[in-house]
Order: sequence, then C-alpha cells, then structure tokens
Amino acid sequence: MEEIKGRKITENIYACPDGKYRWIYELNMLTNPIILLTIWKLFFILILIQLLFSFLIELFEGNAAGWFTDYLLSPGVLIVPGIMFVLSIIAYLIVAAIYGWKYIVLFEMDDKGIDHIQMQKQFEKAQGLAWLTAMAGFATNNFTTAGAGVLAGSKSTSSSTFANVKKLISQKGLHCIRANELLEKNQIYVADEDYEFVWDYMAARCTNAKIKR
Repeated sequence: MEEIKGRKITENIYACPDGKYRWIYELNMLTNPIILLTIWKLFFILILIQLLFSFLIELFEGNAAGWFTDYLLSPGVLIVPGIMFVLSIIAYLIVAAIYGWKYIVLFEMDDKGIDHIQMQKQFEKAQGLAWLTAMAGFATNNFTTAGAGVLAGSKSTSSSTFANVKKLISQKGLHCIRANELLEKNQIYVADEDYEFVWDYMAARCTNAKIKR
C-alpha cells in the first residue's frame, strides 16, 4: 500500500507538508454494502423516470386511467426491476472479486474541499471494465450504456468543493460521509476512529449545506 508522509492527526489521518490531510481507506466490498446500495438507488431513480415518461405518453394520448390498470398494476411491471436487481448483485460480486474484495481509496482534504482518488492499480482494472461496458453498449446500439462506460473509464477522482456542497449526510454505520453538490455526489469513506475528526472538519466548512447527522 502507498505510504503517506506527514504528521499523524488521528489513527489513520496525516497532516502533510502541503497543507492537506490524507488517509487511505480500504472498503471491504463483501461486508460493507454502501456501493451496492448506491447502485440500487440509481436503478430505482431510473425506473421512476421510465415510469414517469410512460405515464406522460399515455396522459398525452388520453389513456392515463388505462396506464394504471394495464401497466402499473400488471404483474409484468416487476419483471424488468427484478432482472436489474439480480444482475446488479451478480455484476457487483464479479467486480468485487476482481478487486480482491477491497475498494482502496486515497482521500485528500483541505479547507477548500476533498478529493476521492481511486488507487491507480484498481483504477486500471476499473478502466478496462468500463471500456468493456462501452463496447458492449455500442455492439447493442445502446448508446446510453456506451456513454456511461466511456465516462467511467476516464475518471479516477471525485472532488467536492465545500462551498458548493448542498447536503452533507452522515452514515457512520457504513463508514461513509456523503457530500452532495448539484451535479456531483461524493462518498467519503472513514474508519470509526477517524470519523468524528473528518465529519466535524467538513461540517464546519460546508456552510451552504443542509447537515444531516
């Protein structure tokens, strides 16, 4: 593992000579479901969007009542979400196994913001998987899947500017702090022994955020 140089502040956090706090967190992908829960949340939002669009189409055609009886209340409406749910678990376990069941992240934090940096060795694996996703999307003419794959393959860092954070959410039981901006949602992973230091530091600087503890 990469060594961090600096003055030790908490059990795992170091104050470095360049003024940044740094720590490395190893997320156990088998015992901590935070990433899988995030994937399910995204799927849920996509399903809601799909339902909204289908309802608006039927509403425009004057068949809103039929949409409820023929589509929303039909048993078949659960088939696609059910398939997505099962496939998401299988895909997650495959990726977790490739990673060695650990998602390793370096965090860099100062008064202005925080960076979530996937360690380079794992990023190379993630990049390869993302490009495979992109190619699969092109092969099936699914340009949404292809675009998502390309974007995932080109990004190893998520950054949050404290002044732009709109919502700061504590999920201590999952060793996570969520920093949500308008278009950027960052997940900060912190061990129990370091959690209060990072939470207090971020909460004091996210002056425009709704704080949820």
